[in-house]
Order: sequence, then structure tokens, then C-alpha cells
Amino acid sequence: MSDHEAGRALPGPAWALFMRRLSDYLSRDFLGGPRIWKFSWVINFQKTGTFVFLGLLMAWYEQNSTAAWVYLAMHGTYGLVWLLKDMAFPDPGWQQRITIAGGINAFLFVLGPYWIFGWILIASDSPPDYPLPENLWFCLCISLCMFGSALMIAADAQKYFTLRVRRGLITDGVHRFIRHPNYLGEMMIYGSFALMVWHWLPLLVLIWVWGGLFAVNMVLKEASMSRYADWAEYRRRTWWLIPLVF
Repeated sequence: MSDHEAGRALPGPAWALFMRRLSDYLSRDFLGGPRIWKFSWVINFQKTGTFVFLGLLMAWYEQNSTAAWVYLAMHGTYGLVWLLKDMAFPDPGWQQRITIAGGINAFLFVLGPYWIFGWILIASDSPPDYPLPENLWFCLCISLCMFGSALMIAADAQKYFTLRVRRGLITDGVHRFIRHPNYLGEMMIYGSFALMVWHWLPLLVLIWVWGGLFAVNMVLKEASMSRYADWAEYRRRTWWLIPLVF
């Protein structure tokens, strides 16, 4: 980690800057008016409400399949894990107060669609046609979810507590080999949910979120980090997202 800054950051790509401005307006400033809630409150409502939502769906559809229970444990518990993380080391970016319409937009177009995953699985009369035996598939999905959760929490905790002591690049720990371990963890988590459902609609949701939000954030984060003198060396010896792939 370095405290030395080389100078001004490189400007981000025009497409990423446009997407950032658009998403910030729609989710934080849309229609203006009073800012009655923090962004984190909207996020935590969806995350922690997932366990209750899925449980109610199972009761409504009288669904008692093993897949439904496994999905409830994975997605529902992840929401509780997120709340614990937010209580222990909250992300400063989520503490901004947003407009009423902005919060509704964030829920309807980003957070809410994740609930579609569980609805597809629980409301179905027949189990998904997994490409592997059910026990192996469950093992794969649970493993991805658990490892992704640990990676995401480790990355966010390292960033939060390190930056409280000194500013600069974080180049050790879970950031030693990849530059965006928190996003990789999130992608593993929601990828495991989509695999459990095994339906085309969750794939579309992930393409929208990963392409329209995650990719934009990662590109602009790298543009911001370019102001540090040791950025070029760190970038040269690390992978963007997935080790040995890209």
C-alpha cells in the first residue's frame, strides 16, 4: 500500500461516465424532493427481507422441495450476512440520502428483480432440469455462495479498515492478485442463485446488473486509482477480476 499519489487520475471512458451519471440520477436524485432515506436503508430492506419473502412464497405455493429449502438457506441467509456486514463496516457510498422516487427506482429496477429468482424456482410445479445430478448441483451452488460471501466480506472489510488508517492503493490480502475481489464475490453469490434456479430470466437480470452497474463501477474505480504512483506496477502484475482469465 502506498500513500504517495502521482497526480491527477485519468478520466474514465465516456460511456462509463454517462452510465454513472444516469444511474446516479435515477437511483439517487430522480424527480427531486425530500430525501427521507439513505440508500443503505433501501438496500438493507431488500437484502434482509429476502428470507421473509422466500418463506412466504414457499407457504403460498405450498412448496416443500429440497431445492426451495436450499435456495431459501442460500439467498435468505446471504441477506442477513449483508446486514451484519453493513452494521460492522458500512460502505460510505450507501450512506447518502436519496429521493423517494430514487429509492423506488433502485428497488424496482436493480434490487427487486433479484426476488424473481426465488419466485421462479418456488412457483414452478416441476424441479429444474439441472445438467448434473441434483446433489452435485446443490454442492456446486452452495460452495459458490459460501466462497463468494467470504470473499466479498473479506474484500470490503480490508478496504474499510485499511482506509481508516491510511489512504492509497490496497495491494495485499485479497487484493494481491485481483483488483476487484468484492465484485467477484458478489458475482459468485448471485451466480450461485441463478444456477440454483436454472432459468433464462435470472441470466438476463445478471447481465443487466453486471454490465450496467458492476462493469461501470470497476472501470471508473480503475480510472480513479490511476492517480497513484504505484498503480501501473500493481495493474501489470494483477488480474482485473478472475485470476488467470482476465
